Amino acid sequence: MTSWGVFQPFANGRFSLYFSGQVVSNTGTWFQNLALSLVVLEATGSARALSGVTIAQFLPLLLLSVPAGRVADRVRPRTILLITSLLSAAVVGGLAVATLTPDAPVTVFYALVAALGTVHTFERVAAQAIVFELVGPGELGRAVSLSTIALASARSVGPGLAGVAFQSLGPTACMLVNAASFLLVFLSIVLIRPSRLHAREVRRRDEGADRYRVGRDPALVTLLIVNAVVALLALNLMLVLTSTVTLTFDGDATAVGVVHTLNAVGAIAGGIIAAGRASVSVRSLVVACTGLGLALLANAVAPGLPVFLALGPALGLGVGYYQGVLNAAAQVSVPPEHIGRMMSLVTLGNYGMVPFGAFVMGWVVDEAGGQAALAIGGTAALACAVFVRLRSGRRPTA
Repeated sequence: MTSWGVFQPFANGRFSLYFSGQVVSNTGTWFQNLALSLVVLEATGSARALSGVTIAQFLPLLLLSVPAGRVADRVRPRTILLITSLLSAAVVGGLAVATLTPDAPVTVFYALVAALGTVHTFERVAAQAIVFELVGPGELGRAVSLSTIALASARSVGPGLAGVAFQSLGPTACMLVNAASFLLVFLSIVLIRPSRLHAREVRRRDEGADRYRVGRDPALVTLLIVNAVVALLALNLMLVLTSTVTLTFDGDATAVGVVHTLNAVGAIAGGIIAAGRASVSVRSLVVACTGLGLALLANAVAPGLPVFLALGPALGLGVGYYQGVLNAAAQVSVPPEHIGRMMSLVTLGNYGMVPFGAFVMGWVVDEAGGQAALAIGGTAALACAVFVRLRSGRRPTA
């Protein structure tokens, strides 16, 4: 495969426009998340309080992911994304106002973040479902893997810029940057013409039959289990990395931004490697989980902040490759008309476990330190690699 072949989906103007909008949105989200994390930590000095933000953000995903998948299979994802981008801008504007209020209760931030999480539940599922409509079946796997790079690309610049903005301009400016990013996403989706999208067939089958199909496919069940376990114990990196830098190594906001930026550089490389695979299946998670587990364990034994920062790209590589393989395998393993529901289950496991993981990891960080949380995540990822290997004795159907 040529190097150009890896990036072939970018020859599609619709995908490039969508990808650019996602990079802008995710970059703005880093401004919000970093500022909000530091505001809560400065006010409370508690990782448990910070975990409350994560719980408020992701609990709606746990409750609403499956309904969001059904909506994404009945309403054009483009329409959903237009609505969610405007609603997100409005809620983030509310967060900006809250940061201007002296001694605002933490519960106010929790409530606004929960509202934003509700909107993002529908946005995340639609953002995954629209990839098929943008590129069609031929480039689906590669485009899905590349789309994960949008998050990593944002992390390569977002945390560093957010750290500087927080230090010089304060949290309110960070929130306003994120609100503006959602308005730019709205514009990018408007520019994608509906008539140029690939149609997905709407199957008139009862939902029980859909659930039965997933439940009877061992490969899909394996993927969903691994997705949930890794999300629960290994991917609470906003909480764990931020807490490790600030509470374990006494780093400042700039150091927090740097660690996330270095992590993102590796994640971009990991996503590109995943997109370069000629084919992907659930069995590919053996290597993906192994790499993620080893990277987490290496960070868990870093003796100080300089080494911890130096290991950031390796951790990012593991995360990017894992996420690229997981999302591509999930989408290519089901018919196009079921992508919305399948990705709602992936979203349910990936993000729905975050509130529980944040609660557990927040407790671990407060009691044993951030590196203990990284060690738990690494061990869980290696266990998942063994689980996939044992479950894939014969080639799964796709």
